[in-house]
Amino acid sequence: MPSRIVCISVPLFPLAARLRSEPELKGEAVVVCEGNGNAARVVAASRDARKAGIRPGLTLPQARALFPKLTAKGRDLESERAAQEALLEAAYSFSPRVEDAGDGIVYFDADGLPGLAQPPGSGNVGAGVSVGEPGAASGRGLASGGRLAPAPSGGVPGSPRNPEREFGQAVILAVEKSGMPARVGIAASKLAARVAGGLPDSPNVVPPGEEARFLSPLPLNRLSPQMETAETLARWGIGSIGDLARLPEGEVASRLGELGRQLHATARGVDLRPLEPRLPPLSLTEGMELDWPLVNLEPFLFLATSALERLASRLDRQGLACTRLELTLKLDPDGHDARAIALPAPTRDVKTLLTLIRLEIEARQPGAPVTGFTFTAHPDKPRRAQLTLFGAPALSPDRVATTIARLASLLGGDRIGSPRTADGHRPDRHASSGFTPPAPPEVARPARGGRGLLAVRVLRPPVPLEVVTEEARSRLRLVSLRSAGNGDGPPHLEIQGTVRVTAGPWSLEEGWWSEAPASRDYWDVELSDGGLYRLYRERGAGGWYADGVYD
Repeated sequence: MPSRIVCISVPLFPLAARLRSEPELKGEAVVVCEGNGNAARVVAASRDARKAGIRPGLTLPQARALFPKLTAKGRDLESERAAQEALLEAAYSFSPRVEDAGDGIVYFDADGLPGLAQPPGSGNVGAGVSVGEPGAASGRGLASGGRLAPAPSGGVPGSPRNPEREFGQAVILAVEKSGMPARVGIAASKLAARVAGGLPDSPNVVPPGEEARFLSPLPLNRLSPQMETAETLARWGIGSIGDLARLPEGEVASRLGELGRQLHATARGVDLRPLEPRLPPLSLTEGMELDWPLVNLEPFLFLATSALERLASRLDRQGLACTRLELTLKLDPDGHDARAIALPAPTRDVKTLLTLIRLEIEARQPGAPVTGFTFTAHPDKPRRAQLTLFGAPALSPDRVATTIARLASLLGGDRIGSPRTADGHRPDRHASSGFTPPAPPEVARPARGGRGLLAVRVLRPPVPLEVVTEEARSRLRLVSLRSAGNGDGPPHLEIQGTVRVTAGPWSLEEGWWSEAPASRDYWDVELSDGGLYRLYRERGAGGWYADGVYD
């Protein structure tokens, strides 16, 4: 069982998740409501709204009566899910053992991390501390446009260094980079760490072995959210966690059963349930639910840009890039439209991803108003490219991906690809496959020495020739029909002369079972003017063609 547990909690999590998705709301009096119409109740409120007297539980009409210019937003489950994933990613940057408690709370195992061992009594939270509500941290919290700044680690001049408090400050900074405020508590039990995180001047540390003394003055509602159990303990005259911890464990278990035994152990600062690690997800998601349906593309792209920026930022912090992007549209009233975009190269460039989304939607319209969306990025490591010192810069994979997407939208996805060699004897035989450029080699390969071979400049399409027999068929004269003015090719190309040396023939038969079989005889010929060409003769039609020029 871990000896040190770190609890990360985001105050007013529904509001923090909403402001993370819509940062333009910072600086305004904002409330997040749950429910419909006049029955909607406030779940979380910003600092300006709280100063006006707005508290959770008020109905929306009551809140507007206190502050008429109030900005009300519904609870966005997609934004909260993405914010929770970002919070987990911040915890994974410190420890592989992370537990997802939901609603803006994450635990992770800090046992064994360097620099966290402290002697008892060296922390900044001790027994008998006055505990307030989690949302009232001496003016800190989710203010309008503000951020939760970490407290100084040194304390008064000359005070001893506190490694655990410094570690907690590093955790807070990691969460703030994801766009949310955070509070951190460090203790040996989950409850003690969670309560310590809600105290002023976060981060707060409960010294090892002091969990029971730290929890003792707290009210029972911090321990048991179940109303029936709290009422039973109140009838026994128990008003604090310390009163419950001082009772005999057997007596509590005999009257309240297994639940009573668990509550008694928690009151003593002992976690009966170990930390439940959560495996990191294989994909990253960002999205939001819209306040009103969208029917035009431009407003949707405006909101999608912010979501893609958050997604790219999360990928960048993990050193990853997106290799496949999935878009799920929630349609009015109850429809869904899911589509996927495969990228030729991993990228986290927002402009590239936004262009691909635009082209995808323009090619296939959703067909109904959009009420929400979710982006899912399947990550991969970015492709490394060799930079040139003096030559032209290499082509950016992002620009290649955008160009291919534009071509696919104009011509169709089945007509875009890369040429590949095919198994066959015909020189111009090829196939097409998806554009997947090979990765650069891990080490520099030595240059291969030349073997004195001639390079063939292939002529496509082949140049038709006229063969003239001279001197009783002992010599051949070649005349290019293309240069004779038939308009089939460039006029500057001219193949004309008397054949001096020949090599061949090399016979080729391929595809005899298909509609267009190839039956040819190939020759290499040298003309009197010194030109060296590769020719072939079609056996069926009897025509001659120049297939290539040796350079």
